[in-house]
Amino acid sequence: MSGRRKTADESSPRSLETAARKRSRSLAALGYTKPQTYEELRAVLSSGTVHFPKRLRQVAIFLWQHPSDVALGTIAQVADHAGVQPSTLVRFAQIFGYAGFSDFQGLFKDHMKGSWPEGRGQGGQEQAAEANADLHFLNGMVGASQASLSRIGNGFDIGSFEKMVELLAAAELIYVIGSKRAFPVTTYLSLTLSQQGVRNVLVDNVGSTAFDQVGCISPRDAVLAVSFSPYNSITPDLVAVAHERGACIVAITDSTFSPLVKLSDTWLEVVESDFAGFRSLAASLAVGMALVHGVVARRTG
Repeated sequence: MSGRRKTADESSPRSLETAARKRSRSLAALGYTKPQTYEELRAVLSSGTVHFPKRLRQVAIFLWQHPSDVALGTIAQVADHAGVQPSTLVRFAQIFGYAGFSDFQGLFKDHMKGSWPEGRGQGGQEQAAEANADLHFLNGMVGASQASLSRIGNGFDIGSFEKMVELLAAAELIYVIGSKRAFPVTTYLSLTLSQQGVRNVLVDNVGSTAFDQVGCISPRDAVLAVSFSPYNSITPDLVAVAHERGACIVAITDSTFSPLVKLSDTWLEVVESDFAGFRSLAASLAVGMALVHGVVARRTG
């Protein structure tokens, strides 16, 4: 009996020590503080100190890109939009020291107070209940485009934008890289650069030659890369080659979790809204056109 007591007495300190170590690691990952605001949460997520498994990373990307959906939705709705189970949202909240998702959701509700909810325009369309389904879809896409563009005005990083213009304007040759959903953006940017007399290469991967197309890139050149979640395209691999060769790299992407962030000299966050599963490109094109304008003005000024 005394032996059992001794074992229990010895294991108790070890258990406490293990729990203390876990708490210490958790606090360290959070920068030694529990996020009290949405801005603090974003700072923690962008710090790179928290490393998530696949499903939790999927949640983090969704929360980063759609704060109003998180603020206004039920746990079931948010989970459905993020493509995970509600229990995954609870686990995510608990990582940051919250008892459950509803407490964690308060960060997003406070952030959205007094702001324009992303779904507001769409709600008006639903109330109107257009008889014509095509017109309803058109109005939905217009609303998504407007929401995307409004984010640019609300939180544009002018410092990063100016640095991107400087690096691109100084380059001997600009490689424009983007695939899948980003390809329409990069195609138009390359065309516009060419029309303005700026030498560039559109890496289009025709004939699976993308890596050959960047084979001659040098430190005198620059890369303008565009990539959106779920980041499963060839773009990060191509940018990694350019990074190894010493080229300047600037990126347009939609969250701090993008693999382009660590490879880039500077980057801009552009988050596009969607309607009925179709995502806008309005904000990405607007920012891209502004970059082209800035590069041309810098070179001819």
